[in-house]
Amino acid sequence: MSTDFEQQIIELLLHAGSARSSALMALQQAKEGNFQQAEALMEESGQATRAAHVIQTTLIGLDEGCGKLPINLITVHAQDHLMNAMVIQDLANNMIDLYRRLPAPECQTV
Repeated sequence: MSTDFEQQIIELLLHAGSARSSALMALQQAKEGNFQQAEALMEESGQATRAAHVIQTTLIGLDEGCGKLPINLITVHAQDHLMNAMVIQDLANNMIDLYRRLPAPECQTV
Protein backbone atom coordinates (compact mmCIF):
# COMPACT_ATOMS: atom_id res chain seq x y z
CA MET A 1 0.00 0.00 0.00
CA SER A 2 1.45 3.36 -1.01
CA THR A 3 2.18 6.04 1.55
CA ASP A 4 -0.08 8.48 -0.33
CA PHE A 5 -2.98 6.01 -0.20
CA GLU A 6 -2.37 5.40 3.51
CA GLN A 7 -2.30 9.15 4.14
CA GLN A 8 -5.61 9.61 2.32
CA ILE A 9 -7.24 6.84 4.36
CA ILE A 10 -5.97 8.38 7.62
CA GLU A 11 -7.29 11.80 6.56
CA LEU A 12 -10.65 10.24 5.66
CA LEU A 13 -10.74 8.65 9.10
CA LEU A 14 -9.84 11.93 10.83
CA HIS A 15 -12.46 13.95 8.97
CA ALA A 16 -15.11 11.31 9.67
CA GLY A 17 -14.20 11.30 13.36
CA SER A 18 -14.39 15.08 13.49
CA ALA A 19 -17.79 15.03 11.79
CA ARG A 20 -19.09 12.52 14.32
CA SER A 21 -17.70 14.40 17.33
CA SER A 22 -19.06 17.76 16.18
CA ALA A 23 -22.52 16.29 15.59
CA LEU A 24 -22.58 14.71 19.05
CA MET A 25 -21.41 17.97 20.65
CA ALA A 26 -24.12 19.82 18.71
CA LEU A 27 -26.70 17.45 20.10
CA GLN A 28 -25.46 18.11 23.64
CA GLN A 29 -25.62 21.88 23.07
CA ALA A 30 -29.18 21.59 21.76
CA LYS A 31 -30.13 19.53 24.80
CA GLU A 32 -28.89 22.43 26.95
CA GLY A 33 -30.85 24.93 24.84
CA ASN A 34 -27.79 26.43 23.11
CA PHE A 35 -29.15 26.30 19.57
CA GLN A 36 -26.75 28.79 17.99
CA GLN A 37 -23.82 26.72 19.23
CA ALA A 38 -25.56 23.55 18.05
CA GLU A 39 -25.97 25.03 14.57
CA ALA A 40 -22.32 26.07 14.46
CA LEU A 41 -21.22 22.59 15.49
CA MET A 42 -23.48 20.98 12.89
CA GLU A 43 -21.90 23.25 10.27
CA GLU A 44 -18.45 22.07 11.43
CA SER A 45 -19.71 18.51 11.19
CA GLY A 46 -20.92 19.13 7.65
CA GLN A 47 -17.60 20.67 6.63
CA ALA A 48 -15.73 17.64 7.95
CA THR A 49 -18.09 15.31 6.08
CA ARG A 50 -17.58 17.28 2.86
CA ALA A 51 -13.79 17.03 3.29
CA ALA A 52 -14.11 13.27 3.85
CA HIS A 53 -16.31 12.97 0.75
CA VAL A 54 -13.66 14.69 -1.38
CA ILE A 55 -11.15 12.05 -0.31
CA GLN A 56 -13.65 9.24 -0.74
CA THR A 57 -14.57 10.42 -4.24
CA THR A 58 -10.90 10.66 -5.19
CA LEU A 59 -10.29 7.11 -3.99
CA ILE A 60 -13.36 5.80 -5.82
CA GLY A 61 -12.09 7.47 -8.99
CA LEU A 62 -8.64 5.94 -8.59
CA ASP A 63 -10.15 2.50 -8.08
CA GLU A 64 -12.40 2.85 -11.15
CA GLY A 65 -14.62 0.10 -9.75
CA CYS A 66 -11.98 -2.45 -10.73
CA GLY A 67 -10.35 -3.25 -7.40
CA LYS A 68 -7.22 -1.27 -8.21
CA LEU A 69 -6.89 -0.07 -4.60
CA PRO A 70 -6.26 -2.46 -1.73
CA ILE A 71 -9.10 -3.06 0.65
CA ASN A 72 -7.87 -3.71 4.16
CA LEU A 73 -9.11 -3.28 7.69
CA ILE A 74 -8.13 0.40 7.98
CA THR A 75 -9.89 1.21 4.71
CA VAL A 76 -13.07 -0.50 5.87
CA HIS A 77 -12.71 1.17 9.27
CA ALA A 78 -12.47 4.63 7.67
CA GLN A 79 -15.53 3.98 5.51
CA ASP A 80 -17.41 2.71 8.57
CA HIS A 81 -16.54 5.88 10.49
CA LEU A 82 -17.79 8.07 7.66
CA MET A 83 -21.08 6.21 7.35
CA ASN A 84 -21.60 6.32 11.14
CA ALA A 85 -20.88 10.05 11.16
CA MET A 86 -23.49 10.60 8.47
CA VAL A 87 -26.10 8.60 10.37
CA ILE A 88 -25.32 10.52 13.55
CA GLN A 89 -25.65 13.81 11.63
CA ASP A 90 -29.09 12.81 10.35
CA LEU A 91 -30.24 11.78 13.81
CA ALA A 92 -28.71 14.86 15.45
CA ASN A 93 -30.47 17.19 13.00
CA ASN A 94 -33.80 15.55 13.78
CA MET A 95 -33.21 15.57 17.53
CA ILE A 96 -32.11 19.21 17.48
CA ASP A 97 -35.40 20.03 15.75
CA LEU A 98 -37.23 18.17 18.51
CA TYR A 99 -35.28 20.00 21.24
CA ARG A 100 -36.30 23.31 19.66
CA ARG A 101 -39.95 22.38 20.26
CA LEU A 102 -39.42 21.79 23.97
CA PRO A 103 -39.67 24.57 26.57
CA ALA A 104 -36.34 26.20 27.44
CA PRO A 105 -34.41 24.19 30.09
CA GLU A 106 -34.90 26.91 32.76
CA CYS A 107 -38.68 26.69 32.21
CA GLN A 108 -38.94 22.97 32.77
CA THR A 109 -40.07 21.57 36.08
CA VAL A 110 -38.61 18.45 37.62
